[in-house]
This record gives sequence, structure tokens and C-alpha cells, in this order.
Amino acid sequence: MTENHQPAEPEKDEQLAATLGESIARAARKSGIGQLPEGDESTGHALLAALGGVRGLLETILPGLVFLILYTFTQNVPLSIGLSVAVAVIFTVVRIVGKTPVTQAMAGLIGVGVSAILALITGRGEDNFLLGIWTNAAYGAALLLSILVRWPLIGLAAGYLMGDGLAWRSVKSKFRVMQALTFLWFLLFAARLLVQVPLYLAHSPEATSALAFTKLLMGVPLYAPLLLVTWFVVKRQFPQKPPAKSAA
Repeated sequence: MTENHQPAEPEKDEQLAATLGESIARAARKSGIGQLPEGDESTGHALLAALGGVRGLLETILPGLVFLILYTFTQNVPLSIGLSVAVAVIFTVVRIVGKTPVTQAMAGLIGVGVSAILALITGRGEDNFLLGIWTNAAYGAALLLSILVRWPLIGLAAGYLMGDGLAWRSVKSKFRVMQALTFLWFLLFAARLLVQVPLYLAHSPEATSALAFTKLLMGVPLYAPLLLVTWFVVKRQFPQKPPAKSAA
């Protein structure tokens, strides 16, 4: 007589999903997104905080903007990349001196630094964006895969951020909404690839300038509204219970 071990597979899937969901939720809280659930309303101030505040936005936008302006007018790859990296270094040093959290600045500096090395090695300005293209492809692939295997990543993150765990998967309406939200995020990364990959493959100074511009345009201006829409939907799907009143 043999034992049937098939029921163990769903349990393993749930354990893996739980671990992944907790990790994503933890990362979201550290990035500032976790600040959105703290208030009763998602205000512009809360969204700005979730994006890292004014300083965080500048750290995200300015290095790319410096590259765009310099490369467009000079087409000098070392100069454009060098000053772009210098801006990222300055932001990081300011945070270290001011003893403020350096995680976002360091992440930006590493990204800018690796991209700069790639471009300087090849001597091609468009390679400054190669890391970003591969990153978008990886995120897009992960989101699409999570939809196909019916463990949408946005649902995993939202479930653990809102204290619901994996319970949302047993509610069809919630599951469909989480699938839809995850698909919207997939579309964001897919749209970036559809626009940026042809520009990268064009291998021309004009295309590289356009690539730098579209990266800025399809960055925070698309990410921020989608983040806010996601939070509004998640908040409606996971209403917070009022605290129980203590007995007199």
C-alpha cells in the first residue's frame, strides 16, 4: 500500500507564495510604499512620500536628465555619463553626511554606475540604458509569469501589506482584481520595452537622445499614477476593520 503525496504540492506552492509575498511586502514598506496604508486617505503628500519625497524624485530624475541634456548637445559619451554619475554621487554623499537613509540613493548610484561602465566600455551612449531595458524585461516577465500561474504578484504584495495574507485568493472577485492590477503593471514594463528597444537598436545619436527622453517620460510620470490607482483599488478590496472598543 503506497501513500499519496499529491496534496503536499499545493502546500508547497502556498508556502513559497507566502514567503514571496512577505518579502515583497517588506520591500514595499522599506521603499516608502508602505506609508500609504497609514492614513485614512491617500493624499498627494502620502504619494510623494511613497516615491521617496522631493529628494527621492530628484535622485531618480536628475542623473538621467543631465545625461539627456549633455548628450543631446555634445554627443560626448564620457562627458555625459561622467556628469550623470557625479550627480548620483553627490546625492549619496549628501545623504551620508546628513545621516539620512541612503538605500534609495545607493540603489540609484549602483544602477547609474553599472550603466555607465557598460557605455564607457563599448563607447556607445545607448548602452547607458541597457541595464534598464533588461530590468524592465525581468520585471515584466515576472509579472506575466505570476499571472499565468495564478499567483499575481500585486495580490501577494497587497495581501501581506494589508494583513490579509493569502486569504484573498479564495475570493473570486478579489482574485480577479489582483490579476487585473498585476496585468496593468505588466503593461507598464511592456510599454517601456516596446518603445525603448527599437530606439536602442537604432544605434544613432538621435535615437539615443530619444531613448533618454522616453526613459524619463515613462518613468515617474507613468509609475506614480499607476501606484496611486493600485492603492485606491487595493484599499477598496481590503477594507480595514475599525479597532474593537474595549468594554467599560
